[in-house]
Amino acid sequence: METNEIIKKVRRIEIKTRGLSSNIFAGEYHSAFKGCGMTFSEVREYQYGDDIRDIEWNVSARFGKPYVKVFEEERELTVMLLVDVSGSLDFGSTVQFKRDMVTEIAATLAFSAIQNNDKIGVIFFSDKIEKFIPPKKGRKHILYIIRELLDYRPESRQTNISFALEYLTRAIKRRCIAFVLSDFIDRHSFLQPLSIAAHKHDVVAIQVYDKRVAELPDVGLLKVLDAETGQEQIIDTSSSAVRNAQARWWKQQTARLKDTFSRSQVDAVSVRTDQDYVSVLRGLFANRK
Repeated sequence: METNEIIKKVRRIEIKTRGLSSNIFAGEYHSAFKGCGMTFSEVREYQYGDDIRDIEWNVSARFGKPYVKVFEEERELTVMLLVDVSGSLDFGSTVQFKRDMVTEIAATLAFSAIQNNDKIGVIFFSDKIEKFIPPKKGRKHILYIIRELLDYRPESRQTNISFALEYLTRAIKRRCIAFVLSDFIDRHSFLQPLSIAAHKHDVVAIQVYDKRVAELPDVGLLKVLDAETGQEQIIDTSSSAVRNAQARWWKQQTARLKDTFSRSQVDAVSVRTDQDYVSVLRGLFANRK
């Protein structure tokens, strides 16, 4: 993509998503995602019911009676965006590609974070870690992230969500908010690494999908390309058996995902490429308050 074209696209994304963050999500993001860390505040005398693990032994010895440490919630957060850049995101049958919607949602979350004075970082992944942008603050950092979202070209076309989750768990030491943005079309199970990541961090899954994956149209013979493997095949969409098989696959895929998120205790939402993601995000924020 030419530099001038990228700059124009970055500017358009910034205007749209920053406006959403400040006008629509003002306060909602803040209340939905509380401070995850705890920082030392003061000491006070031990009271019945206090956790003995919080006893401050040096102060207790000095005064001859037990004192405990008091902690308060940290307001500043670290937000990580785990962005799927595999080949399957380059698909869209109606309004926009899945990749375009992922970019807008990621930018909206990034501006919401920065307005809350949070740090924001990104992990681009396919079936490997494509790029890691360490969390920082500031508009300049956000614009760099948006530019990368628009123009990054992955080395691989395939998907392995487990690698991204394992990398998150290793790379980010302190508890963070981690949004996983993907279509979650992955032949590998990622239940275990998701459970481990969710135990350490506050993980939220945002699935972006196209309605034609869920429901094939009756348009006769159709050439389809697997964007991740490069394989082509001709399918007869006029066959009810073919359409029903695709519908069954999608139903099974959806059920597996729902079970994975439930067992991992991860909040998850789904948004179609022809839907308004703003209402989906607002619903997510409202359910977390």
